[in-house]
Amino acid sequence: MSNDNSESLVTPVHPLFSSRWLSAATLVVAGVLQTLTFSPFHFWWLGPVSMLLILLVTIPCAAKKLFSAGWLTGLGLFGSGASWVYISISEFGSTSIPISVLLTVAFVAGLALFPALAFWFWGKLAKGSPVRRLILFPAIWILGDWLRGWLLTGFPWLYLGTAHTDGPLAGLAPVMGVHGLTFLIAASGAAMFAAGWLVYKQRHASAGILAVLTLVPWLLSPALNRVDWTDLSTEPTSVAAMQGNIPQQIKWDPEFLKDQIVAYLGMTETYWDTDLILWPETAIPIPQDQAGKIIDHIKETLGDESTLITGIPWYGYSERADGFTFHNSITAIGNGEGMYHKQKLVPFGEYVPLEGILRGLIGFFDLPMSSFTRGPENQGPLEANGTRVMPFICYEVAYPDFLARNAVNTDLLLTISNDGWFGDSVGPLQHLQIARMRALETGRYMIRGTNNGVTAIIDNKGQITARIPQFERAVLTGEVFKASGSTPYMVTASWPVLTLALILIVFVRERVIPKD
Repeated sequence: MSNDNSESLVTPVHPLFSSRWLSAATLVVAGVLQTLTFSPFHFWWLGPVSMLLILLVTIPCAAKKLFSAGWLTGLGLFGSGASWVYISISEFGSTSIPISVLLTVAFVAGLALFPALAFWFWGKLAKGSPVRRLILFPAIWILGDWLRGWLLTGFPWLYLGTAHTDGPLAGLAPVMGVHGLTFLIAASGAAMFAAGWLVYKQRHASAGILAVLTLVPWLLSPALNRVDWTDLSTEPTSVAAMQGNIPQQIKWDPEFLKDQIVAYLGMTETYWDTDLILWPETAIPIPQDQAGKIIDHIKETLGDESTLITGIPWYGYSERADGFTFHNSITAIGNGEGMYHKQKLVPFGEYVPLEGILRGLIGFFDLPMSSFTRGPENQGPLEANGTRVMPFICYEVAYPDFLARNAVNTDLLLTISNDGWFGDSVGPLQHLQIARMRALETGRYMIRGTNNGVTAIIDNKGQITARIPQFERAVLTGEVFKASGSTPYMVTASWPVLTLALILIVFVRERVIPKD
């Protein structure tokens, strides 16, 4: 990659810059390193290292080549961290291996366009100035993340800050949110690069000051982790969550409907008096208007002070859809009330974009229950024995601002999922870590119920207090505590860090910071 008049910052030329293939490989590896920061690996310290590697290659890179640099980084990240979609396409989508591989490659390559576009914009803004590139790098990175989580439903997965559920920046999550943590990680990588250059120029005092300033949030955050941003009740709520481990191949087969219901009823047999009982996403795999006898049996069997919350499809007339439609829903039964319709639908899994064109082409575009309609905004929480429970279904828990906004004025968070679509890949473990980050950001307990794992109880610090293994039929029991109040992040969402990014973009101009 060419030097593009950056000799003043990168001297002498590093071997990485002299070989196009070595530079490309370094960017792919940098993306892969980010995947290793997440569950189940938890090497959170690789985050700044990855950013440093990216900058070592891109700072001296010609602006016109930054698009390809971002795309290669994205290939490494999403190719290693999100290629588990192959399992749902191939094993459960009745799609041939070559087509499954092709669709997975297209998915990864498409996601890689987000960092590619962000890097292209980075080059346009910073032009040939290495200093401007360093200052703008964290701003460009999080704006690329934000765009990826918003455009076309969004894919809010693999945000680098999520790795710090078990890292030193965890204490800042209730203040800044996941995008704020990602900003700090990217800024740390840029500071490492700048400090190395200052040392090379024998400006050791400046390098030391920069290092100290960079370490401040990393040292401050553990102390903030001891702060209780929300108030927890003193009286616990008992919980029993059923993990049915129903094979995905029979999930929607009518011949196995009775077996599934009997399995969940049998698992719940000794827990009917528990305060809160949870069945996972679509545990009742028929629409609610056809499940009257099942629901009536549950009502008759539940204890007087008990509430059962379960995933169940809803079918009926919708004014928003101007007709009869399906919703992926969750409902409260017993000493509680309320129904929630999922708002953030998974493309191809729950609805098919360009349905008139794609339906029928291959099995993957005809997955069972892939015709859901998005639920309305501003839905209230479920009521469970006087507890306000805000539910989220599967993919919804990945949207940080969406969850923070809906968690206001609620006591407890709850998420149900069916991660059976992704087999024994890292996808379900990443999903669990994302749920942990949402609990940490909002200072609330979260109950997570899944079909085949990982079913868990997460406390207000994002730590797992109880869990059961994947791929087992088991019951999780434990206690949760209601929370009141809001964290700073719940009040501001991601707007402060996004505003900071925009300010940097506006003010870091050539007339302020010359090219040399």
